[in-house]
Amino acid sequence: MHTAPVRQVELSYALSARRDRAPGAIRNALMDLLGAVQAQGSISGAAKAMGLSYRHVWGELRRWEAELGQALIVWDKGQPARLTAFGEKLLWAERQAQARLAPQIEALHAELERVLAVAFDDTAQVLTLYASHDDALSLLRERAAATARLHLDIRFCGSVDAIAALNEGRCAVAGFHVVEPAGDAPRAQAAYQPLLQPGRHKLIGFARRSQGLLVAPGNPLALRTLADVAARSARFANRALGSGTRLLLDELLARAGLTPRDIAGYDDTEPSHSAVAQAIASGTANAGLGIEAAARARGLGFVRLANEHYHLVCLKDVLELPATQALRQWLQGSEWQDELRGLAGYAPWRSGEVLSLRGQLPWWDLPPKKGSQGPVGAQPLTPALSPEGRGRGER
Repeated sequence: MHTAPVRQVELSYALSARRDRAPGAIRNALMDLLGAVQAQGSISGAAKAMGLSYRHVWGELRRWEAELGQALIVWDKGQPARLTAFGEKLLWAERQAQARLAPQIEALHAELERVLAVAFDDTAQVLTLYASHDDALSLLRERAAATARLHLDIRFCGSVDAIAALNEGRCAVAGFHVVEPAGDAPRAQAAYQPLLQPGRHKLIGFARRSQGLLVAPGNPLALRTLADVAARSARFANRALGSGTRLLLDELLARAGLTPRDIAGYDDTEPSHSAVAQAIASGTANAGLGIEAAARARGLGFVRLANEHYHLVCLKDVLELPATQALRQWLQGSEWQDELRGLAGYAPWRSGEVLSLRGQLPWWDLPPKKGSQGPVGAQPLTPALSPEGRGRGER
């Protein structure tokens, strides 16, 4: 039986005065070549798009074919070059892996930038932030570091885990999001309220964003609602338990009179909005719930289902830290707010303002709503908040 040789992966990084690629991706020369050939439809077009000579691109593709022992390009004389079935599969697999690993790659990228920033400039401000995955936060990290010398050490995780990390002292700020109106969001209330304490926690306004169905270009299944997803048995790409988007999905399903059993693929999860978008772009799923920016980045269709507020939260005494003050000042500036408006589906919303927990999340003034269970499949939240502020909320 023929056994394919094991291919080893080596990771490296480079220092540069500017960034050529989003921090959620690791560059690979072969994948760059294959992607360019696929997009341009010819080797000459790929070479021009990449600013390389035809001879160099041709030689590199031949070298990689010899290295891998597989044909990457269909070399029909007189015909434009195209990827072989193996080349297509290789590029697809790499894009899937990049999308699924994007949060971890961004965390590694942020950690390297943080330690190197301190090495080059010991006056740089550093702030650790655990948050639900969000494209605006990735953009914020890049712009704040370049302009305000504020380095955000962002770790993307579920919203519930982010607030728990804040209470445990593992970060200074956490990010989570709640559908509008928050007073009519029993699942979000059940998940977040036990982890938050008025007077002890303070909100910092960040953004308003839209979430909806990510669908194939042209929306071939005519999916307009979650009821359509259920009726057409569309393959769904969900987010993981504990994520804010999973909570939002459960909220919207309940409002539509649906259950998780009605959604084909409810238990098939992806770790980020970009991974959901990639699953749809690759054809492994027909739809998923996510942000508009992720859909636009991959040329997908988007059907808005809800607006939500993305909040930052910290302990009251953290507001006085210089890094927190620098963050708030940057968020309130016109430069950042113009950047945010340019991101599909986002708008500034009281950005950088300190907000009352009770004022924005009126859960403490409302009686528990009937059927206000937490995320489907989750364990009850049982926080134990100590006076010192190092409580823990378990899922």
